[in-house]
Amino acid sequence: MCEVCTASGQGRRAFLALAAAGLFSARTPAAEPAAQAGAGPDAALARLQAGNAAFVAAPALCAAQLGEQRARLAMHQAPWASIVACADSRVPPELLFGGLGLGQLFVVRNAGHLPDAATLGSLEYGCSVLGVPLIVVLGHERCGAVAAACAVVQDNARFPGFIGPLVDAIVPAARAVIDQPGDFVDNAVRENARRTAHAIATRSAAMAQAVAAGELRVVAAYYDLDTGQVDFL
Repeated sequence: MCEVCTASGQGRRAFLALAAAGLFSARTPAAEPAAQAGAGPDAALARLQAGNAAFVAAPALCAAQLGEQRARLAMHQAPWASIVACADSRVPPELLFGGLGLGQLFVVRNAGHLPDAATLGSLEYGCSVLGVPLIVVLGHERCGAVAAACAVVQDNARFPGFIGPLVDAIVPAARAVIDQPGDFVDNAVRENARRTAHAIATRSAAMAQAVAAGELRVVAAYYDLDTGQVDFL
């Protein structure tokens, strides 16, 4: 997709042309993100911070009216934040940001939250078509993918099948922090989240343009499995 994304705005027009052709779900007046999140990326970030604080203080399963939400959102969506998270089953973004219901977060997940082509394409869609103003890259404590990358660096470990290339993509983050004080894996998790956030904000011309215009903010974060707290890095 990056070939059609230029500083002149051709990328956004291309996405909207695809939406008009029926290949994507175009925005409708009822689906404007501002109606849910307030104005811009700072408001979205504040909402995530407040939701996580509520989750830490009094964690409880969301009692949202999911049937009503499903009916209301069947024909459109208006998420107000994108979350790039690890596939780890202990890190469900909708819950740890305050028990959010349907249609609020645009979530992309893979082991190690890598900025591969599918991830970047999904986020470009969220930014350029849905108008999502905030992307959070969510690393987490005791990440198995990052721990495997650390094992490659420390012990020359090798992993079979498609796991090997996945882990290899995280190895540069592990190598960058091997000499830092503190826990090696924990430091690598944070570094990997920062690197993914940087890749999202720079490798996609469409998202780089939105960042430069102040329409999009990309931040890294760290989720503590023990306390439930999210720290924005």
